[in-house]
Formats: sequence, structure tokens, C-alpha cells
Amino acid sequence: MWKILALSAGLALVSTSTSAAAQPQCDQRDSVLKILQQKYKEAPVALGVTHNGGLVEVLSTGNGTTWSIIVTTPQGMSCLVAAGEGWRAMDQVAADPEA
Repeated sequence: MWKILALSAGLALVSTSTSAAAQPQCDQRDSVLKILQQKYKEAPVALGVTHNGGLVEVLSTGNGTTWSIIVTTPQGMSCLVAAGEGWRAMDQVAADPEA
């Protein structure tokens, strides 16, 4: 699951267009979650902890119409790093039977 989440987050970051004028959309985690729930009806569907103690969360609507990925620092500041449409959950397939 961690590898899938990390890969998804990495792909989302790579596929997100950037510009010099683009600024990250950041605020306290509770505020970001509230805005995404109220505006898009999104709720957390996956999460993982980074090596430095950050929290990566995927939020989506119940039917996957929209999704967002936020990263929260250990101090509680969350930034929207990617968003899109058509989220689909996948079954985890382990390459190693002991994984």
C-alpha cells in the first residue's frame, strides 16, 4: 500500500503543471480538510507517513469524481499538491509473497 501511495503521489506531482506564478495552496490541516469537504465533498481515502514525519493524504469523493492530494508537515501545515478527476482505488498486488 505504501508503495502504491508513494507512486501515486509521485506521478501526481510529475503530472501537475507548474509555473513561476503558481503558489502552493497551504493552511492548517483542519482548514484544508474542511474546505475540501465543503467545496468538493472529499474525504480521506488513503494516507501514509513520510520519512521526515509528514503526512500524505489522498482525498476523494465517494464515487471518485474528484480527488486531491495534500501533504501535512509535522507542525500541522497542509499544502494541496495535486488534484484531479476520476479517482479509482486499486487492489494491492504484492510482488513478493512475504510483503
